[in-house]
Amino acid sequence: MPYSPRPAALTDAPAITGLLNKVDEIEIGRPETDPHTVEADLKRPGIDLERDSWLVEDDGLLVAYGLLWDESGGERIGIDQYILPEHQRTAALMLERMEARALEKARENGAGRAVVHLHLNVAPTLDTALLRARDWRIVRRYHVLSRPVDPAQDLPPEVPAGVRVRDCAAEADRSRVHELYQASFAGHFDFQPRAYDMWLHDMDGEGLDWSLVWIVSTDDLGDAGFLLARDDREAMGWIRAVGVLPAARGRGLGGFLLRHAFAAFAARGRDTVGLGVDTENATGAPRLYDRNGMAVHYAVDTWETVVS
Repeated sequence: MPYSPRPAALTDAPAITGLLNKVDEIEIGRPETDPHTVEADLKRPGIDLERDSWLVEDDGLLVAYGLLWDESGGERIGIDQYILPEHQRTAALMLERMEARALEKARENGAGRAVVHLHLNVAPTLDTALLRARDWRIVRRYHVLSRPVDPAQDLPPEVPAGVRVRDCAAEADRSRVHELYQASFAGHFDFQPRAYDMWLHDMDGEGLDWSLVWIVSTDDLGDAGFLLARDDREAMGWIRAVGVLPAARGRGLGGFLLRHAFAAFAARGRDTVGLGVDTENATGAPRLYDRNGMAVHYAVDTWETVVS
């Protein structure tokens, strides 16, 4: 087919969602992409859809979608690319354009090169030989974990002595979660610091049910950790992030927050809860999730290339 990309617009969100769900069905066996997720991506601050998005259609059917965003204000640039398997030539041409735009964006930031990251299922619809031929390599693996929940078994956990938990109904507590998030994840791979407004957009704060965001505190340390969850995915309840300050780790606060979230989702009628984790996480998160009954749903690789 001829390669004739055009930029995306917000009105394309339903078609993009449909494409991503076709990719989901191939890669993980069922559709798990919701329209609000696509819309939030298209509305990322700083994205110029005319220059940072690509759609390719074949006889009116969307077969490829790409999006690029600035992760760092420097050399780190993120991209997404989704392709139907029979359109690998389109994928190669799109990669070339996205790499060129990534370098342009990094240079606009004053950097001399672009370090580009792309997240792909471990068995993606994109032919990874195309990536390797362009000097891409895998630098990290993430697992998407899931766990069944049941209102009869997943009851609210007993609050440990000297510990308190509260939700984030107040604006001041939302700002506090941002502070805890930045401090908890500062040492993690690929962490990019975010000002509050940018972080709030990344979390899709406008659509977030803040009663599913909790702060845990202790008598001696004060606010020590948080859990941010959301209940707007059709496939499952979703834990977006769990963080505990370094000084508070090893006290069981992460496990307590997880069980608190499991109980909340079970009470809402959910039957499954999921989250994502870096398999090389140095804080012991994979072991924590395993101890609390979570198992691998599918795996995602982070691919990287340097363009200069």
